[in-house]
Parts: sequence; C-alpha cells; structure tokens
Amino acid sequence: MINYKSRDEIKRMRHAGHIVALVHKKMKEVIEPGISTRELDSIAEKIIRENRAVPTFLGYNGFPGCICTSINEQVVHGIPSENIILKEGDIISVDVGATYGGMVGDSAWTHPVGKISGDVAKLMKVTEEALFAGISKMRAGNILDDISGAIEDVANREKYGIVRQYGGHGVGHQMHEDPFLFNYRVGDKLPLKKNMVIAIEPMLNLGGDEVVVASDEWTVSTKDGKPSAHFEHTVLCTEDEPMIMTQLME
Repeated sequence: MINYKSRDEIKRMRHAGHIVALVHKKMKEVIEPGISTRELDSIAEKIIRENRAVPTFLGYNGFPGCICTSINEQVVHGIPSENIILKEGDIISVDVGATYGGMVGDSAWTHPVGKISGDVAKLMKVTEEALFAGISKMRAGNILDDISGAIEDVANREKYGIVRQYGGHGVGHQMHEDPFLFNYRVGDKLPLKKNMVIAIEPMLNLGGDEVVVASDEWTVSTKDGKPSAHFEHTVLCTEDEPMIMTQLME
C-alpha cells in the first residue's frame, strides 16, 4: 500500500533529511586514511542524537551500527568496526538513516579516501549522475518505471553492472515502505502521484551485476570483487520539480 504524506509528515521528513545531510557533510570532512569505520559510526550517532533524532538503522532487524559503511567491492550494508581502517585509494559508501518525529530520512553517498583511480572516480561520478537522472522523473504523471529506466540508461551507457537484488523504496513512517524501485526497467506502470516519497538509490558496479552476501549476513559485495558505488536521496513527488528531502535546509 502506498503511503501518501501529509503536509506535517513532509515537514518532519524534511527535518529528518536535514539531519542526514548534516551527517554526510561531516563524513566528507572526516573521511581520510587511518580512520576506522567504527569512528565514523560514532561521529554519525552523535550528530543524529544531538539533533533530537534517533539512528534508524541501529537495531533494524538486528543491524549493529548507526550507519552502513561499505568499502570498495562492498555494495551495501557494511557493518562499522574498529578493526576496519580506511586506506589511501579506498572508496566508502556511507548510508545514513535518521528518524525525527516518527518520520525517516534516508540517504547514501560514496566518498573517496585520499587519491583514487580514474576508473573508480568515473564510476562514482556516473552513479551520482544516475541518481539525479532518476530523481528528474519523480513527477506526478510519470510511472515508476520511468525512474528505473532513467537509471538503467545511464548505467548501460557506460556498460556498468546494475545491482539487481537491491534498490530504492518508499520511505516515511518506516524505513522500507511500498513501492520497491528497481534500478532497471521491469515494466512497472505504477503511477507517480503527488506526495509519494521514494528513496531513489542506484548501485552501480565497475564489473558485473552479481552480488554475494557475507557470512555476517549483512555485507553485500560484488561477486567479481570489483568496486561498487551507491548514491541515494529521499525524494518527494510533486506536480512540478521533485523535492530532494535529504539536503541541508537553509
């Protein structure tokens, strides 16, 4: 069932998204060689709680962290650890959720660690481009497959792998609500309507599509071991320009 958001719910989601954006802003400042992913998790939790929100991910189906920290070939759901230290040339995808006033903001961003290779830098740039291509279709009157197709077209242009088992989703009172959003065309003709909110999140790979889940039952990695990038925003459907809800408020 699609949960259309009221004006008050949108306001609270926008505030939750602002908190998520604050975390990403700080991550960009502190991510560097030598920092552990557990330290990143602690920094994120502090920001979330100082802003009177709670970390959405912590305890979600037993997840042990406040953020997901996925490095290099890891696609999503990497678990923060004091034993995982970032090094020069890595990339790290940081996925952040914050719940404020009962409403969730959800966003992910892939960051370079020091100087990275040209191929990986291009992967990040193109995945971010795919995100905004998808966002541009989040308008009343379009269909869900318009978003999926826009993402797929960007990925296919560069011959990047598209993660098939994971994708975007409705978000609001819960982190995962209907509808599920594939990052490639599946023929879903669900109409996009005003006040729908979807977390749009392309995950593109430098190699193939296939992924595997680690023995920790959380960390998802590319099967071929090649790097993956992940960019996500929570987006409100309107009759005009889509509203990105996980940006800093002025």
